[in-house]
Amino acid sequence: MRIAAVDLGASNGRVIVGDVSSSSLTFAEVARFANDPIRVGGVLSWDFEALYRGVLEGLAAAGPLDSVGIDSWAVDYGLLDERGALLGHPVHYRDARTDGVADRFDGYELYRASGIATLPFNTIFQLAAARGSEQLEAARTLLLMPDLLSYRLTGVAGTELTNASTTGLLAAGGGSGWSPGLLALAGVDAALFPPLRAPGTPAGTIKTSIGVSPGTPVTVVASHDTASAVAGVPGAGNFAYISCGTWSLVGVELPAPVLTRDSYEAGFTNEIGVDGTVRYLRNVMGLWLLQECMREWSLPLAGLLEGAAAAPGGRSVVDATDPAFLAPGDMPARIAAACRAAQQPVPSTPAEMTRCILDSLALAYRRAIDDARRLAGVSVDVVHMVGGGALNTLLCQLTADACGLPVLAGPVEAGALGNILVQARALGVVDPDLTAMRELVRSTQPIVRYMPRA
Repeated sequence: MRIAAVDLGASNGRVIVGDVSSSSLTFAEVARFANDPIRVGGVLSWDFEALYRGVLEGLAAAGPLDSVGIDSWAVDYGLLDERGALLGHPVHYRDARTDGVADRFDGYELYRASGIATLPFNTIFQLAAARGSEQLEAARTLLLMPDLLSYRLTGVAGTELTNASTTGLLAAGGGSGWSPGLLALAGVDAALFPPLRAPGTPAGTIKTSIGVSPGTPVTVVASHDTASAVAGVPGAGNFAYISCGTWSLVGVELPAPVLTRDSYEAGFTNEIGVDGTVRYLRNVMGLWLLQECMREWSLPLAGLLEGAAAAPGGRSVVDATDPAFLAPGDMPARIAAACRAAQQPVPSTPAEMTRCILDSLALAYRRAIDDARRLAGVSVDVVHMVGGGALNTLLCQLTADACGLPVLAGPVEAGALGNILVQARALGVVDPDLTAMRELVRSTQPIVRYMPRA
């Protein structure tokens, strides 16, 4: 079967085509396109039309397909009017409109109801910030980003479950659907949301009018990219995962949410995964810290990592979960300020700053894994690192050292592979058991082991 994963990140999108059988899994990237934010009337937004054109061009490059699935980042959405037309540009989660909005709510009460950690960009806070706006008043449908693209392709609207769970509007665990109390706090009605859809169900077929792959089935996947990435983790037994890209999502997989006050105060979230699992995780700022520094420096990554490996470690670390690092712009100055505030040496070169970032991430990963074990009452024997961070050999080794556990790095494209495997399962191509799907990843994809150094 030839299956396409449309895998969208905060800086670019890709179309990756997988060839799947019961015992083989190969894939190739057939298209990559930029996903650059724009400012519209002073509001940081997504250029949805450019993103949609990139998807269409990627699908055209893919050729004949048996199925298409779409995953993307979470929390952001588009609003449709009564004719199904998009009302303006979807707002970027890094826009300042949600500044201070979360402070109006009782965070622990929200957590008990939804299981979702209080983060300033959560959909519930975006909607609260937009209350009374012309667009929200005119809206008849709200679609999260992958659902919006699926709607453009098929004309069928739906709300995928794993992504819906990130909004802060779904009842904890997802079994009870949308929470009337949370919807009321956000100032919206449940009628704004199309029916919930589980991964593996049909989303429709590509419309003839699209001109690209008409009639190709579109399959609902775990449309939150982290949910797809965790489905693609080649883990077995007691494992923790780090889905490491612009963001790092660090946690364990559970059968049920953890809704204690200790869990809330530790910043853990309970997002739904494939087959009703719970992704119990903490958001860490991730490689965004380094990406923003590199944008200021205009220096190649390879040289920075070589210099960082030679720099002394542990001299300066910052809190990689600090919201002070959320916004774009002048990241080196903000990291230097955090070091000064903590009375630590300020990194004086880009290589030293890079080492500070990677040490800080490794320690943040250790804290998250230790806290997850303690709060959820589980054991962890190995850490799986997937996503782009799996290529960063220094970060992988520092993580193994910090955690005192083996780190298995790869696959880099876990999100796309999880997307493809959910589609393959829906088509009856692979063993439907999630453990067997992960075994297929483990047996077909390269994985590098890093052992902790004394």
